[in-house]
Amino acid sequence: MQTLTTTEELAEFCKRASECDYVTVDTEFLRERTYYSQLCLVQLAMPGEGDENAVLVDPLSETLSLDPLYELFRDTSVVKVFHAARQDLEIFQVDAGVIPEPLFDTQVAAMVCGFGEQVGYETLVKKIARQQLDKSSRFTDWSRRPLSDAQKKYALADVTHLRDIYEFLDARIKKTKREKWVEEEMEILTNPETYVVHPEDAWQRVRTRTNSGKFLAILRELARFRESYAQTRNIPRNRVFKDDALVELASTKPRDLKDLGRSRLLLREARKGDIADGILAAVEAGSNCKPEDYPEVDKSREKMQVNPALADLLRVLLKAKSDAAGVAARLIAPTADLDAIAAGERDLPALKGWRREVFGEDALLLCEGKVGLAARGQQVQIVEL
Repeated sequence: MQTLTTTEELAEFCKRASECDYVTVDTEFLRERTYYSQLCLVQLAMPGEGDENAVLVDPLSETLSLDPLYELFRDTSVVKVFHAARQDLEIFQVDAGVIPEPLFDTQVAAMVCGFGEQVGYETLVKKIARQQLDKSSRFTDWSRRPLSDAQKKYALADVTHLRDIYEFLDARIKKTKREKWVEEEMEILTNPETYVVHPEDAWQRVRTRTNSGKFLAILRELARFRESYAQTRNIPRNRVFKDDALVELASTKPRDLKDLGRSRLLLREARKGDIADGILAAVEAGSNCKPEDYPEVDKSREKMQVNPALADLLRVLLKAKSDAAGVAARLIAPTADLDAIAAGERDLPALKGWRREVFGEDALLLCEGKVGLAARGQQVQIVEL
């Protein structure tokens, strides 16, 4: 098991990889103590057998720069293969503004090929590579050195079996002519904006039952401050203060340090210093917000007049269509979108692109009363009306 610790070693590997059709990639990282993921290890493999042509890259080495890897990521002649790539891609985008291109995510491809919803790597290894994974090193501190042989073996398996999985899924996708389907799914993953967290939008992730304009204005300013503070200091947002404390502060509207001291949920460290000053300034800004600038909760779906019978028929149609196409139903349309279609909404992913071809066209015909559903043995068939 080769571990690369110098830029020269990595450059040599990437030069050889640039002559291949694809390279498999995975990472190990920590995020418990930081806002941004701390990259601890990169695993790479070129086509081959076993540990052949596979390496571990140590980004914590003082004699190694990831620039050769980023250059390989920019090489459009080599497909970069990941499994469940989102967190890996976020690391590279934040670190260097680089997103591998072209990208192939085996989790997405597996859903397109009928392996179920958000199928795990271990499942694909069993079903496609016919191997068992040793997961004994799953929970480990990847920042500690030296790495044990068990850790290295575990990490390397995440890219060696990935070769077989990629080749199998790629062949099936080409055979079924679903390349465009996968490309459409990759558009979100390859969009840099996917990995940008805007502090002004952070309030939308906080769960609350109150829709008062002033309350939401204060909530927005508190969430904005917390997100900005966590980003600039690279600490988890919950280390600043947790969601329940945020909601409490938006309700109690503290005006000074004495008011902050009465909080039941605020951490002791947040009752003084920069955090306390930021909280009080955020509460003041939210309290002084003009009504026309209040944030608004998206209530569009709450007002939907859903036809429950039609929604049930759409669920039956989706099940039949997903089974026939061999595609995970949730990938085509989540339950909320089925309700939206039944309520008359038409600007939905399920009615666009490859999803329209597989499901959307018939869903619209069903809504318009032009087709019906009939049971024929174990199958559901579409009947023209």
